[in-house]
Order: sequence, then C-alpha cells, then structure tokens
Amino acid sequence: QVQLVESGGGLVQAGGSLRLSCAASGRTFSSYRMGWFRQAPGKEREFVATITASGSTYYAESVKGRFTLSRDNAKKTVYLQMNSLKPEDTAVYHCAASPFNVGGLRQIEYPYWGQGTRVTVSS
Repeated sequence: QVQLVESGGGLVQAGGSLRLSCAASGRTFSSYRMGWFRQAPGKEREFVATITASGSTYYAESVKGRFTLSRDNAKKTVYLQMNSLKPEDTAVYHCAASPFNVGGLRQIEYPYWGQGTRVTVSS
C-alpha cells in the first residue's frame, strides 16, 4: 500500500513559478513509476508528467519545456517544478504511483492517488 500527500499548491501570477511535492509512504517507492495529473474546473483529469523508477521523464505537450519532474528516492518524494505558469495551468494537481514501469500516460495505470493540491494562476 502506498499513500501519497501533495503539497505546494497556491495562487500565483501568470509567468510565475511553483514547486509541487508529493511525499510517499511505503518501502518500495524507489521502484515505482510516479505521475502527475491535473483536473481543471469543468474538465476531465489529464496527464501532466511521469517519471520512471530509473528517472526517465515524459511530459504532456502543453507543459513541455516549462515543467520539470524529479524524484528523491531517499526522501520518497517527487517534485514538479512549474515555471512560466499560465492561467490555463489552473487545476487541482494529483500525484499518482504505479508499480508498473511501462506506459504511464493513462490514469488507469496508477493504483495509488493523492488527494490533490490546488494551483491557481491569475492573469
């Protein structure tokens, strides 16, 4: 069982930055693929970024070049550095964990989810 707790959300002006954190419990964190998804008001949840156990990353086109995903296995934490934020980045951001290091773009591939942290970008 893995429990995930996100933090770092808040209100920021367009062009600003935030760093989201996702702290995980459990002994096997280092072997898990981790992902971030977001859900904007009135929209479906969408993929943002994923990182494999070995540290390979993949990003949605909408955030590529602006967001950076990293992990610290010693701290059992993943970080989503978000730069050059836009109003369309406004959403609740959810961290997710998967024991499967294949795929990673679909919500169904992640058995474990955090409650989410809200990011609001003002124009």
